[in-house]
Amino acid sequence: MEILQADHQNKADVGLNIARQWFDREGVDAITDVNNSGIAFALNGLAREKNKAHINSGAASVDFTGPHCSPNAVHWTTDTWANAQSTGGALAKAGTKRWYCITADYAFGHSVQREVTRVVEAQGGQMVGSSVYPFPQTTDFSSFLVTAAAARPDVIALCNAGTDMINCVKQGQEFGLGRRQIKVAAMIAFIVDVHTIGLSAAQGLTFTESTYWDLNDRTRALTARLRPKMVNNHFPNSVTFQCYSVVLHYLKAAAAIGAAQAKASGLATIEAMKRLPTDDDAFGPGMVRTDGRKLHPTILLQAKSPGESRGPWDYLTPIAQTPADQAFRPMAEGNCAFLRS
Repeated sequence: MEILQADHQNKADVGLNIARQWFDREGVDAITDVNNSGIAFALNGLAREKNKAHINSGAASVDFTGPHCSPNAVHWTTDTWANAQSTGGALAKAGTKRWYCITADYAFGHSVQREVTRVVEAQGGQMVGSSVYPFPQTTDFSSFLVTAAAARPDVIALCNAGTDMINCVKQGQEFGLGRRQIKVAAMIAFIVDVHTIGLSAAQGLTFTESTYWDLNDRTRALTARLRPKMVNNHFPNSVTFQCYSVVLHYLKAAAAIGAAQAKASGLATIEAMKRLPTDDDAFGPGMVRTDGRKLHPTILLQAKSPGESRGPWDYLTPIAQTPADQAFRPMAEGNCAFLRS
């Protein structure tokens, strides 16, 4: 095996050019990670055109298995529908009825806001407002946070990720958000984000992950094997686990059909991934649906207070779990075109 790596810089043209060069000149058979939904959509088309495999473990838009689906792709990460179903559903059921969204102005952000609105309204809640900000050039979120707080919501939903989400949480703490009656829910967040923010500022933050290092004996054992390979000895987050899981299952599928056929046809390898049951130390047993959606439970987590933490990286408490058969959008509602052909 040979592994190549490149930075798409969150630019669709850059990502697509890298992928095209890899397919055409470098003999690459499969591309994974691709943590940007717009780039992932574009790559779905290219992988289908070149008959390669797109084994995505980073993009989060539910449209990956909807309008932008591809028979040459599988989706291993939690998506915006699942995160809204887990985070929005559990909090709305617990009585938080008034919601406000702070939303990044690109495909992922709008998808998140659409899905969390759907879930909250289904639980009898309402969206009392939203602020859409320019992405990726925004760094000061104070005006959006002040506007959100003025609407007096029960929850401010952060429909963004990464540095933007971290800055929102940090700047929100300056206004007392999270420590007052207004809860803060990140629609996409990871344990490494809580590590960056620090428990003092992150405490009470809720978000959904597909798995957690301290979830069970298998996840703890896998974490012990992965940590020596992690930068700065960090603990793995769900994206790390997803990348491990999808690559492992891809290799199992390639072995099942033979390396020559796997190299000749990304479609044949993806179809084998769908036929074979999944099982690994990150997620346990599972399956891949016909539309490419990997099914697994989702877990709603809450950041601990500093006093609750038992030591380094003991940051999160699981507070709810959504079963695999309920966690993701029903396939019939996805409007995936290749399923109708």
